[in-house]
Amino acid sequence: MKKHQTSLKPFISLILSTKIPKTALIIGLAASILTTLTGLVVPLLTKNLVDGFSVESLSVPLIIGIGAAFIIQAIISGISIYLLSYVGQKVVARLRDRMWVKLIRMPVRYFDKHSSWQTVSRVINDTSIVRDLISNHFPQFITGIISIIGAIAILLVMDWKMTLLMLISVPITLAIMIPLGRKMAKISRGLQDETATFTGHITQTLSEIRLMKSSTAEQIEEEKGMGGIDKLLGFGLREARIFAMIGPAMYLIMMVVIVMIIAYGGMRVAGGTMSTGSLVAFLLYLFQIIMPITSFAMFFTQLQKAKGATERIIEILEQPLEEGQDGIVMDISSLPITIENVSFSYSEEEPVLENVSLEAQPGQMIAFAGPSGGGKTTMFGLLERFYEPTAGEIKIGDTPIRQISLNSLRSQIGYVSQESAMMAGTLRENLCYGLENKESIPDDRLWKVAKMAYADQFIEAFPKGLDTEVGERGVKLSGGQRQRIAIARAFLRDPKILMMDEATASLDSQSESIVQQALTRLMEGRTTFVIAHRLSTIVNADKIVFIENGRITGIGTHYELAQSHSLYREFAEQQLA
Repeated sequence: MKKHQTSLKPFISLILSTKIPKTALIIGLAASILTTLTGLVVPLLTKNLVDGFSVESLSVPLIIGIGAAFIIQAIISGISIYLLSYVGQKVVARLRDRMWVKLIRMPVRYFDKHSSWQTVSRVINDTSIVRDLISNHFPQFITGIISIIGAIAILLVMDWKMTLLMLISVPITLAIMIPLGRKMAKISRGLQDETATFTGHITQTLSEIRLMKSSTAEQIEEEKGMGGIDKLLGFGLREARIFAMIGPAMYLIMMVVIVMIIAYGGMRVAGGTMSTGSLVAFLLYLFQIIMPITSFAMFFTQLQKAKGATERIIEILEQPLEEGQDGIVMDISSLPITIENVSFSYSEEEPVLENVSLEAQPGQMIAFAGPSGGGKTTMFGLLERFYEPTAGEIKIGDTPIRQISLNSLRSQIGYVSQESAMMAGTLRENLCYGLENKESIPDDRLWKVAKMAYADQFIEAFPKGLDTEVGERGVKLSGGQRQRIAIARAFLRDPKILMMDEATASLDSQSESIVQQALTRLMEGRTTFVIAHRLSTIVNADKIVFIENGRITGIGTHYELAQSHSLYREFAEQQLA
């Protein structure tokens, strides 16, 4: 990590890896340099105008020359600004492309460890910092150096004594700006991190606004928010104090130097050893030297921020992809599923499953039952390959699922959970979510699966039908309606394997009856895995697997387990009596 903080190499490598538009960058920089050089000519033209100034001696070519210099400078400057902005926007777009493609193909385990708001901040905020450095601060830094070197060179030729007097201000300016610039870099990086934290807190609170209100947590969230605002205020005030020192210090230095130049130059003009035009030119060149120096502090501050942002961007880009992006494409219907001595743990200290073995024949219904925290949901995660077993193997037919393409495997699995996750958008978009040919799916097909899931009546009751907006996470629908949409979505995918995490557990009795009928219809002819919280839904399962503390302690039908397994019998007596 320290290497990233002290070296520019990772930043440069990252920028070059985006295939930066070199032509636009070269032309943009060249135009920016040309603008600067044109600006260096203006004081010389002004000198000639002042020295020869009289109504009779006004030179039309000279006036035209000054006007042309200003116009050309403005045009070229506009071209430069656009091209450099284009380069910055292209770089940030390509960085975001790479990060987004990477993120959606990273394993679930990554998102277990990293909060979503931090990841969003990396994709949006950190890439914007890199863009600003490339588009704005880097060109200003380059042209500033050229402006300073060019102005000093011209002044040395014009009058080296006056130039040396003026250059006294440079080391004084640097002595003030460098330490303040370092402090500003430190404050800016702290402000950046605190802004990300505060943004994340606001996003999380507003996304769970119903939980917050139902828990009467307004006061708690208000205090948390105020704490974040106070921290941002602290950073803002520290930043303001730095600016409060930089601005007046630069103003003081400039005024002292200007007064010295005017006083010394005035004596030279009075003594006839210097022309009035030369003094005016000196003052103009003085501004062309001092003004870029003031922007250097911001450049180095932004550079420090960009190096920090680069570190976090690279951290994401170097993460491994989910295993199985490339693999066997195969039809998994009519094949048995075998779980052989599978163990799994989220960390070495937390074993979740130990030596789990079972087999599911095509078309069978396999139910997982047992106390909460036993590992039932983790089994689903392993079957969908959200996680890889730490030991053992899962096979479909004779093929280990780790050899099957993730896209091929997951496209043939239908998952209906308690939450029935939905995306913001329309009912149509949620039904077709994830399907490659969704634009070509006719409405009569959508209505057919909706009817199979007993969802057609409530959809027809909406004025916009399939084009009804469901709201964020489907909040405009009831729990039963969301479940039926999830079941209709599964019908539309026609999965070979069905996985259900007790899809009726949180429904009222009327909704439960309708959804259960839809699920029964969906299960016909498919290999089905069910997580059971209520035994009434699995009494007819072909096989019930009882899991306790990550181990299988019983396998059999409801009747067999009720006879042989004491804890299952206790569960059955409590729930089915």
